Amino acid sequence: MAEATLSISSRNYSSWSLRGWLLCRMAGLEFETEVLSEEDPTARAELLHLAPSFLVPRLTHGEIRVWDALAIAAYLNEIRPNARLLPSEPADRAWCWSVSGEMHGGFINLRSALPMNLKAHRTGFKVWGGAKSDIQRITTLWQECLVRLGGPWLFGQRPTLADAMYAPVCTRFASYEVDLPEASAAYRDHIMTWPLMVEWIEAALAEPEEIEELDMEF
Repeated sequence: MAEATLSISSRNYSSWSLRGWLLCRMAGLEFETEVLSEEDPTARAELLHLAPSFLVPRLTHGEIRVWDALAIAAYLNEIRPNARLLPSEPADRAWCWSVSGEMHGGFINLRSALPMNLKAHRTGFKVWGGAKSDIQRITTLWQECLVRLGGPWLFGQRPTLADAMYAPVCTRFASYEVDLPEASAAYRDHIMTWPLMVEWIEAALAEPEEIEELDMEF
């Protein structure tokens, strides 16, 4: 029996569920994944961006319940320090938290204009001003990380919290064929071929349900 349960809303649509799942896998936690029904009010509100805060992913570990991707990351870092979800050097660790926090609290235009949908592929999709500014900021962050630490991950030779936080962005860039600078395109491709991402995407493509309100946003 698994030691923990991760509750998620949708593999296809939920970027936050993906982040939580990646973090749990990266930490080596033995857990079961519970996919909430789209009729569950918590899951539906999160998917339709109507929730005042994100209550999924939600990790249940014994009597401990943790929700929100950054809170899950902090908890996993405490109980699985050898997983090295954060860089070992204090300066890099602080930078990793900052880069991850910016993703957690920002880029609203990108999220609205380019919703995560792993089953979609939009050729010639028009990206408007607000989302363009978000994309420029993200690629600037990536470039700074990759130059400073040498890649192929944002903080060097192994995946960290930052890669889990930006992995859903890579799916958006792929789904909407966003034109990226060379280094950012290489990072996107690296993330999209990450075995954990391949596993998640395969499961997402097998999900039978479609949520009409989300498809209509396109």
